[in-house]
Amino acid sequence: MCYCHWKWTRKFDSLFIHIIAHSKKDPSFKINVFFHSLFQNVDLNQKNHYLLRAFDGFVKACVSRNMFDEAIDFLLQTSKCFVLILPSIHSFNFLINRLVNNHKVDTALCLFEQFKRFGLIFNQYTYAIVIKARCRKGDLEHARGVIDEMKEAGVNPDSYCYVTLIEGFCKNQRSDWGYEVLQDCRMTNTPVDVYAYTAIIRGFCNEMKLDIAESVFLEMEKEGFVPDDVYIYSALVHGYCKIRNLDKALAIYDRMISRGIEENCKCVIVSCILHCLDEMGRASEVVDMFEKIKQSGMDLDKVAYNIVFDSLCKLGKVDDAVSMLEELKSKRINLDIKHYTTLINGYCLQGKPCVARSYFKEMEEKGFKPDVVAYNVLAAGLFRNSLADEAMDLLSDMDSQGVKQNSTTHKIFIEGLCSAGMVEEADAYFNCWKDESVEIYAAMVNGYCEAGLIEKSIELFCELSNQGDILKESSSFKQLSKAMHSKVLAALCQAGNVERARSLFDFFLGRGFTPNVVTYTIMINSYCRMNSFQEAHDLLQDMKRRGIKPDVITYTVLLDGRLKVDNFHDAIRLFNEIIDRGLQPDNVTYTALVSGLLNRGYMKKAVILYNEMSSKGMKPPLHIVSKLNRQILEARKGQCQK
Repeated sequence: MCYCHWKWTRKFDSLFIHIIAHSKKDPSFKINVFFHSLFQNVDLNQKNHYLLRAFDGFVKACVSRNMFDEAIDFLLQTSKCFVLILPSIHSFNFLINRLVNNHKVDTALCLFEQFKRFGLIFNQYTYAIVIKARCRKGDLEHARGVIDEMKEAGVNPDSYCYVTLIEGFCKNQRSDWGYEVLQDCRMTNTPVDVYAYTAIIRGFCNEMKLDIAESVFLEMEKEGFVPDDVYIYSALVHGYCKIRNLDKALAIYDRMISRGIEENCKCVIVSCILHCLDEMGRASEVVDMFEKIKQSGMDLDKVAYNIVFDSLCKLGKVDDAVSMLEELKSKRINLDIKHYTTLINGYCLQGKPCVARSYFKEMEEKGFKPDVVAYNVLAAGLFRNSLADEAMDLLSDMDSQGVKQNSTTHKIFIEGLCSAGMVEEADAYFNCWKDESVEIYAAMVNGYCEAGLIEKSIELFCELSNQGDILKESSSFKQLSKAMHSKVLAALCQAGNVERARSLFDFFLGRGFTPNVVTYTIMINSYCRMNSFQEAHDLLQDMKRRGIKPDVITYTVLLDGRLKVDNFHDAIRLFNEIIDRGLQPDNVTYTALVSGLLNRGYMKKAVILYNEMSSKGMKPPLHIVSKLNRQILEARKGQCQK
């Protein structure tokens, strides 16, 4: 017992592990019986008695090795023998906290209730663990009630308890509750640390309530807390990038720079902004921003490099992307499979499938096993470059390498085969995989449309829609049905069969499929082309009644149609409606209106709109600019002659 006396913890652990191992080898050896013999003739009222420390030490030794069943069994069996022997609160907290962290929440809560009955006195950390456990279960009302339970037990909740409750609410998509707790703490002068604000801001960002998140961020600064946690900035930037509000994202980034956040943290946020620009199709801005940041001296990681790789490839500057490989090597940044996949995609987009295949081979030679994404990218590129047979060879290669095909693979092969005129092969492929998911049907519908087999696409769509209520209730079917519906209608309208398209539109409307804004716009555009403006207007009103908001494209289609039949006043009314609804006219909208004004001799109004679109960074087509300049010159010439 000298280990206990001298508090030799490591020797303690070694001894207990030896005892545990012995008990497993010899089932007749019972650890609780062993301690029973040790506790005989011992005054257990001595709280610091070395045997009580040994008792705690054994519990901790079991828990530290995730031997929860052994620890719990030991505690319960020993408590039955000795009513007065309870673990120290530190050992008990250690046990239930590890249980919660190992997803054994119910067990932890059961032990809490059991030892409450045994008379164990809990502290603030115990209750904080219980709050965390309740929140992990999603039992938020009971988690909130733990605070009251603490007060009834005479334990004052501290900052850690409140922060745990706030974090639990936020992780369960109830950041508003977390914010209420924070406000209560402020009103009662209960101290809370910066982490409470961090949890709430990140919570609102995850719920995409970015305006509230930013207001809490500003409030945090006003309260004197300096936000130096990169995760706050990252959450805000990521949220604004997700809704494509780059101005806000960049403003948050600039604020972070002014705070002097560490360089490696900045890189994560830079990559987020670069990715957003890339996804928005603003590849040239990605390259410009990348170069500017690199020249500032910031070390960029391979994620940022991969994004600029992708942008360079989209711009057709694949050779520039390749030359950047040497730059990566000089920075001792190892290439990975993503870099190779991006280059493969770039060369396929550039119409150089042979070079793409050589990089695919080099990737394998470098020890990178191609994943399903790499195979999908190469297959799509081969189909795009009319190499359907080579693309088909990849299927057997995937099987031999043990790479499982996914829904994207099926989509690529079905649509690729149809585009190549190999509809029978696409049918055979479809029949092998159609039971896998609704996405397979969508790919075949798209494939038929690509091949001009519109009636077959309609037939397949109807077949899918008739496969029971369970299928209709699935979220994936509802989402894809609208995409398939739009694809079929677009194909019919493009073929000039507007009457058949409207018949199909009404048929699915009657079946309970609510068209989306894209579907309505396709039909409206078709009627405008036919100068059937009453039908187009009726569809516009119908979509409004159904709660489907027309977008800029919808209004532009209607506006352009009115201008083509000299209905200038209706076009202006539609343009004003765009503004009134809070929508932003795009380049196409402005161009259509400027062109219409010029055609009707309204040069001054055309100039005003032209200057307005220029101030917003939009560039009208060259023929519009030439036309405007010509009319201005003619007007000046006329004035001179007068």
